[in-house]
Amino acid sequence: MMDYSKILNKTVTEMKPSGIRKFFDIAATMEDVISLGVGEPDFQTPWEVRKAGITSLERGKTKYTSNRGLDELRNEISKYMKRKCNISYNPSSEVLVTVGGSEAIDAAIRAIVSYGDEVIIPQPSYVCYEPITELAGGKPVIIETKAEDDFKLTKKQLADAITDKTKVLILPYPCNPTGAVMERKDLEDIAEVLDGTNIMVISDEIYSELTFTESGHISPASIDGMFERTITVNGFSKAFSMTGWRLGYACGPEEIMSQITKIHQYAIMCAPTTSQYAATWALKHCDGDVSHMRNEYNRRRRLITKGFNDIGLTCREPLGAFYAFPSIECTGMSSDEFCEKLLSEYRVAVVPGNAFGKGGEGFFRASYCYSTEHILEAIDRIDRFIKKHKE
Repeated sequence: MMDYSKILNKTVTEMKPSGIRKFFDIAATMEDVISLGVGEPDFQTPWEVRKAGITSLERGKTKYTSNRGLDELRNEISKYMKRKCNISYNPSSEVLVTVGGSEAIDAAIRAIVSYGDEVIIPQPSYVCYEPITELAGGKPVIIETKAEDDFKLTKKQLADAITDKTKVLILPYPCNPTGAVMERKDLEDIAEVLDGTNIMVISDEIYSELTFTESGHISPASIDGMFERTITVNGFSKAFSMTGWRLGYACGPEEIMSQITKIHQYAIMCAPTTSQYAATWALKHCDGDVSHMRNEYNRRRRLITKGFNDIGLTCREPLGAFYAFPSIECTGMSSDEFCEKLLSEYRVAVVPGNAFGKGGEGFFRASYCYSTEHILEAIDRIDRFIKKHKE
C-alpha cells in the first residue's frame, strides 16, 4: 500500500481549499437558491469577440503562438495600457500573455520569491496570494486593512510591516472582496515608503475597468518611481466578460519579465490561441461594450449597497470591482455561522468574509454581477433571515 502522507508536498496538503468554491458547490446541490456568491459577469462575451474566436478556428489558426503571445495581441495590450493608464510598455519585451491573471500572479511570485523571503499581503483580499507565496517558499506577511480606512492599505501599516526580508508587496486594487480602491494620493504614499528599497510590487488590476471613482483607476506603475518596481497584472475575465476564455497578461520591466517568461515557457508554453485572437478584437473594438457593462454594474452597486444598509447591515460604498462587503456585527453571528444558516434556512448563497483572511471576519461578500431581480430577491430573503434571528 502506498503511504501518500509520505509522498505529497506538506505545503499543499496543509493548504485549505478555497472558501469561495465551498459555498458555491453546496448551493449547486440545493433547489431554489439565490446565489450572490461567484464573481462571474452575467453578461455574455460580446458577440463580435466570440465571432473573432470562431473565425480564427475556421481559418485553421490552431497552432502554438510564441511563448510571449501573439505579436498583434501584445501590441494591443501595450496600446491599451498607454491609453488607459498612461504607461508605456515595449510589447516585444515587457508584455507577456498568460492563462488568466492567476497564472501571471503565480509566475511573478515564483520569479522573485526565494525560500524565506517575505511577501506583504493586504487582507481581506483574493484567496490566491497567500498559498501561491507559500508554494514558492515565501512567508506571507498579512496586513489587515480596516473598515474605518475603507479597507485601503495605509502608509503606516506598510512601513511597520517591512523588514530586511521583504521582497514583494501585493497591491490587490480594486479589491475583491471589499470593493476598495487606492486613489493617487494613497499610491503616492506607498511609493514614498518603498523609495530606496528593492521591494517589488505585484499590482493585481483585474478589476481596473470596474472603478467607480471620478478619477477612475490609477495604476501604481504610473506613479513616479514605481514603474521600475511594478509588475502589472490584468486580464479579460471581468471587464470583457471572458472568464472561460482564460486569458490574462503581465507587464513590467524587461529584466523581470524575461524571467517570468521563462517560467511561463516551461510550465505553460503559450496561452490558448483562439482566446488570443478573440482578445485582440476585444482590445481593438470593445471599449463601448466595457462601458455599457460598467454602467450596469454601477447601477447594481448602488442598489445592493442601499439595500443592505436599509435592512440594517452596515455596508460601506464599494468603489471598485463588483462586490459588496456588508458587516454582520449586528447579528452577533460569525461569518461562517451567518452564511451557513442563511443558505440552509433561506437559500441565499454568499461567501463568508473570513474566506479572504482573518480581517474579513464579521463580514460577508455579495457579488452584484447578477440581475436586479436576483439582487432584490436576495436582499428580501436576507432581511427576513435577520428579523427571524432577532426575535
